[in-house]
Amino acid sequence: MTETVVSSASKEVRIGFDRPFVIIGERINPTGRKILAEEMKNGDFSRVERDAIAQVEAGAHMLDVNAGIPLADEPAILAEAIKRVQSITDVPLSIDSSIVAALESGLSVYQGKALVNSVTGEEERLEVVLPLVAKYGAAVVAISNDETGISEDPDVRFEIAKKIVERAADYGIPREDVVVDPLVMPIGAINTAAKQVMHLVRRLREELKVNTTCGASNVSFGLPNRNGINSAFLTMAIAAGMTSAITSPLHAEVMQAIFGANVMMGNDPDCKQWIKKYSNRSADDATRGRSGRKRRRRSA
Repeated sequence: MTETVVSSASKEVRIGFDRPFVIIGERINPTGRKILAEEMKNGDFSRVERDAIAQVEAGAHMLDVNAGIPLADEPAILAEAIKRVQSITDVPLSIDSSIVAALESGLSVYQGKALVNSVTGEEERLEVVLPLVAKYGAAVVAISNDETGISEDPDVRFEIAKKIVERAADYGIPREDVVVDPLVMPIGAINTAAKQVMHLVRRLREELKVNTTCGASNVSFGLPNRNGINSAFLTMAIAAGMTSAITSPLHAEVMQAIFGANVMMGNDPDCKQWIKKYSNRSADDATRGRSGRKRRRRSA
């Protein structure tokens, strides 16, 4: 069984085929969040800290940290964000940037074994990111696109993923430290987007024997009731073999879908995690149900 081990200074998380699905909290990302971007740019990380705590309390096993702010000192901001988050929570982090200098800045202050997000199949990217991952002993997210862009053919994406895994091995990075992102496209624009991902995830698990992740909310972009679509997608992706995702743990229906899928896949023995998370809520729901029935009888 392939296991990807990442850690903070004091806590270890294992991403694996026969393990509960790993939730990587997506909220520490200034993209599309103007107030957060402005605060981080000005050295105010209070919202970052609140987002970190809220996501961990909601059930995130890891946190993705991104500091992509136009015209800002991203290396410095990312390093500071990582230090702040690690000072208040013990979960491992995904260090997320398209700028290599920012990745190195974040890795240089990180305590533990990080997940680097990300490397693509582009030659230029492979040659600069993989040595960095090897230098710091990190794991890495491999995004299955290259110089030709994002193919709608999942078999083309598989070949790119295979190329990245092989190139990583050349730098001494084992396949268990490569987590492949099969690229989730908006299903509102590409009706077969989810089917493409399921096909690819199965091949990645069975043939390459690598763990997988994705930006789960991409699938619902542009659609109403996005959490409903995200929940359905995640349930199906877990059944296909996906082992982690960058998503928001703050949406109850998404968390229910993930915890329920863990039960159905046999990765929550004796339903212990489900019972732990929802037993008190079930009691509260039952109480409210009885109260509601009493009120209805009186009104009749």
